[in-house]
Amino acid sequence: MRTAAIALIVVAGACTQAAAQKLPPIGGPYPPPFTETLSNNTPLAFGMGAEEAARALGVPLNYVRGRPGDEIFLAFRNVGGSGLFYKKDRLYLQFRKGRLAGWKGDWGENWMWQ
Repeated sequence: MRTAAIALIVVAGACTQAAAQKLPPIGGPYPPPFTETLSNNTPLAFGMGAEEAARALGVPLNYVRGRPGDEIFLAFRNVGGSGLFYKKDRLYLQFRKGRLAGWKGDWGENWMWQ
């Protein structure tokens, strides 16, 4: 009986060390907001120019179609993958009056595994 009580105390002691993250001290460093910790956040903002968007994404923009100022561009973002096969996602950027009006990711289907 005594062994069971000691085992219960040891197990309870081990469980109490796992706790939620504590609040930061007053005036101390605060953790970033939840939306900044997401892996799928895009460094784009509405109203950017084409050069600013290319610089923010770190890849060149490829012209798809449209009149000057009202174009659609395509960016190929390298999002990693294995050492053998790199995964590139397509991101379409819509510009109106020379400013970024919207974007849409196109993950498509991987033709290699069909």
